[in-house]
Parts: sequence; C-alpha cells; structure tokens
Amino acid sequence: MELKRVVITGLGALTPIGNDVQSYWEALCKGTSGAARITRFDPEKFKTQFACEVKNFDVKQYIDRKEARRMDRFSQYALVTAEEAVKDSGLEEAGYTPDRVGVLWGSGIGGIDTFLEECMNWAKGDGTPRFNPFFIPKMIADLAPGHISIKYGFRGPNYATVSACASATNAMIDAYNYIRLGKIDACLTGGSEAAVNEAGMGGFNAMHALSTRNDSPETASRPFDKDRDGFVLGEGAGCIVLEEYEHALKRGAPIYGEVIGGGITADAHHITAPHPEGLGAKEVMTEVLREAAINPEEVGYINVHGTSTPLGDVAELKAIKQVFGEAAYAMNISSTKSMTGHLLGAAGAIESIASILALRDGVIPPTINHFTDDPEIDDKLNLTFGEAQEKSFSCAMSNTFGFGGHNASILFRKI
Repeated sequence: MELKRVVITGLGALTPIGNDVQSYWEALCKGTSGAARITRFDPEKFKTQFACEVKNFDVKQYIDRKEARRMDRFSQYALVTAEEAVKDSGLEEAGYTPDRVGVLWGSGIGGIDTFLEECMNWAKGDGTPRFNPFFIPKMIADLAPGHISIKYGFRGPNYATVSACASATNAMIDAYNYIRLGKIDACLTGGSEAAVNEAGMGGFNAMHALSTRNDSPETASRPFDKDRDGFVLGEGAGCIVLEEYEHALKRGAPIYGEVIGGGITADAHHITAPHPEGLGAKEVMTEVLREAAINPEEVGYINVHGTSTPLGDVAELKAIKQVFGEAAYAMNISSTKSMTGHLLGAAGAIESIASILALRDGVIPPTINHFTDDPEIDDKLNLTFGEAQEKSFSCAMSNTFGFGGHNASILFRKI
C-alpha cells in the first residue's frame, strides 16, 4: 500500500503572547514574555502567584453567549483556534466530503475550571447533590473535538488524546497516520488547555513543579539556565489543518509544509521525572528520523520540550546529542516555553506552529531569559539565546514529553 503525503494547510493559535497566529509569531520573534501576576483569581496565598494567561480574550466576540456558557474555557479556546485554522485553509469552501474530515484533539486536563467550580459549589451547600446538567459535558476532554465537529459537520474520526504534555502531539501524529493511510482526506488537530485556576496552580505547587520567582515573573521561565527553578503554567490552544497532498493541490490550498514523521515512546521510568539519560526522548527522535528516512544533518531546528525544570532540560539535550551526534552542533535549538510558559496538553500544538512558521520564514525563535550557564549543559550547542536568528533550513522537529513518561516527536519539512 502506498502511503499518502500529508501537508499543513491551515493554522490557528490563541496563546499568552498573541490571540491569533500572526500576533503569536511576531511576539515569538521579538522574544516577548507572556508571564505576569495572575488575574483570574487572587493568588496572594499561593507559592506561585504568576502564570502565562491568555490576555484580552472576550469569548462573546467568537461564540454565542448561550453556547459559551455550556463550554469550559478549554473548549472555547479550541473552537476559536479551529475557526482561524479553517478560514486559513479554505477547507469550508472547498466542497469537502464531511465523513472524510476528522477532528483529533489533545488536552492533558480538560475542564478543570468546571470541575473546580461545581465541586466548590456543592461543598458550600447543605450536602444535597445539586450539579449543573452541563457539568460532565463541559468537563470531559473529548468535548473540545466534539464541539468542533458539530460546528462544521465533520464526520470523520473524532476523539481526544490524553498523554499529559504530549497530548496535542499525539493527536497530530494520529491525524497524520489517518491521512497517510488514506482513511480521511483532512483533519483538524491540535490541543487546548485552561488550567490556570486555584486547583491547577495549587496542584503543581504541591509537586514543586512551578517556578516561584514571584519578584520577576517575566524572567521566571528560563530553560537551560543554571538557576531555573521550574516551569511557568500557561494556557491557550493551537489548531493545525492537516490534509492529503493531492487533495490540497487539487483545491489550490495554501501549503505551509509537510509532515514527514511522527514518533511515540515511553520512558517506563517514573510518574513525573524524565529518564536521567533521556532514553525515551532518544528513542522517539530516532524513530522519527527513521520513519522520515532522512539523515540527522537535515534537521536544522528543534523546538524542544525545554520546560525550565532542573532534570528535564538536561535529559533532553543529552538525548539530542546521542541521536544527532556532530549534527547537533550545527542545528538551532530553542524553547519557546521561555515566552509562552508551558501549555501542558496544548504545548505541542503551539510549538509545532512555531516550528512550521520558522521553516516558512527562515527565522528561529529564541530562548529568552538566559542569565547563567549551567555546567551540566554543553555550551557548544546553539540554544538560540536572546534573539531570533535567520537561517535557511529544510526540516524542523518539535518535541513534547509528559508526566507518565510519554514522549512524542513530530517532524516537518519545507516544500
């Protein structure tokens, strides 16, 4: 069976540094930090009092008020980015066959806002179980792709992937495989997350996972820096339209690039800590290169997981050196989480968008907030500190790794 080629024909983004693709990309290239003191609730008693929130977002500008009330924020974010991506792709006007278009979506936590609100309301009452009839439909992770398919009438495969911070990349890889196997012609894929609330912040604080740099939120996310002290929680969504190459050509769709490989592995090591030598990360990148049938030196850029945690940053760079050898020193590496914070299950979506646009424009977005070299990190690697760098290259990789030892990596090629 001959596998189909899969291309990118539409993008949508809602992030802490930009509420559409263009503003997001411009902010990335400028090295803009999205971190600030939390506005959604009073964080005064929390160890971490800041996050990367979506800003200036009014759901009523995008979704009918009645419908919006029936959705958790993570589903609202999903619908907003799907609308941008569908318009960008021209898919809705293309005369598609509804059962040949899927929606595969990732979210690590789903409707945690709804869960917190309903449980707090019940706890404040007299013990009588009075719950909103939309409690469950708002909360469960599969309702984000459900809402998208209902809006557009897409009747192809429709489900949610949940693999912590690898969720969106897992969804994209599934979409890629459905298309190249010929099961569908196109798919809306990506992820959304909205976990900046008391439960999200309190839970990650209890794990000692978050930075507590309350005196300087904008510099708190500092991947690869000696003094990094944890990640910064972010929120938002990213949507990518993947499409079979000939189908896209036939309708004259815009083509950003091509997906040429996707890999998924497990560390099988620890529920939250990465393998210290980056074993799973090494294996997933090796698998992607094998599937794409390219040489390591063809990859010019890796948008790394790079969360700004003491263990994770070192392990990932060890894995890159093992996989790419001398080619690791010729490529650019950057962590855009230094600007957006960590969007958990949506991270892979917005970071893949960054990788796709880097390929298109020949510009590598930077890793900001580097102040002190870490002796455990090879200073000969080009971690793109401080400023964006212009570079012509043909392939870009995006890595995402999640609690539970989940590793996912996806590879894009310029056309």
